[in-house]
Amino acid sequence: MDSTYNNIRVTNVVATFKTRCTLDLHTIASKMNNVILPSGGGKVLMKLRKPMITATISSSGSIVCTGAKSEDEAKMGARRVARCLQKLGFDVTFCDFHIVNVLAVCSVPFAINLERFAVENQPFACYEPELFPAASYRVQNPKATLQVYSNGTITVTGPKVKDVTTAVEQVYPLLFELKKLLY
Repeated sequence: MDSTYNNIRVTNVVATFKTRCTLDLHTIASKMNNVILPSGGGKVLMKLRKPMITATISSSGSIVCTGAKSEDEAKMGARRVARCLQKLGFDVTFCDFHIVNVLAVCSVPFAINLERFAVENQPFACYEPELFPAASYRVQNPKATLQVYSNGTITVTGPKVKDVTTAVEQVYPLLFELKKLLY
């Protein structure tokens, strides 16, 4: 990977899994530490410190974990949540674990002309400065979406860390061609 964009930093990994059992949210909220029962009712929030994730637990047994910094950390956190539920007496089976989304941030060492970037890369690029300050670029293979800001900051979302990295590698030459000259 070129050293000019190797600063890709994963900021959030979202994962889901199922427990194959129904969960009593009031029992979870009353007997566990670091659990919040929002007034909405249908879910509880459980926060772990290591790895630092937040698990949204629904009574159907489906759980969404957010906040991990890597795919391995997301899986470890999800398994810890399942283990905590087992210790409460629920018949939890850890299954159907999936990484749903990965959010990463990186920057290139130059400013980018977003108007030209959007025009020259249609239909994959879209830039509407009245609505949002970044140009949106969709990579088809691997599937990922990049938000490119004029100062060179890039926010990338995709289904896997590998896809996010590959998407940045594919888009970098297009950005380099359209860098703004700074006087």
